Amino acid sequence: MTQVTKSTMIGELLQIDENIAPILLNIGMHCLGCPSSQMETIEEAAMVHGIEPDALVNEINAFLAKDLA
Repeated sequence: MTQVTKSTMIGELLQIDENIAPILLNIGMHCLGCPSSQMETIEEAAMVHGIEPDALVNEINAFLAKDLA
């Protein structure tokens, strides 16, 4: 099962599962298409948007686990 960490890059995250995009968009990360966002880590992107990185990682990993079930 694929799991992400705070150091996973946004570009890599979207390659793992493009269906993660709505999770990011719903929390205000509307810059997913921006080239610079692709090189940000989940932690960096979360901090820029005032979101707790660990909570975001947990939400994404729960989504990935559910997607495989």
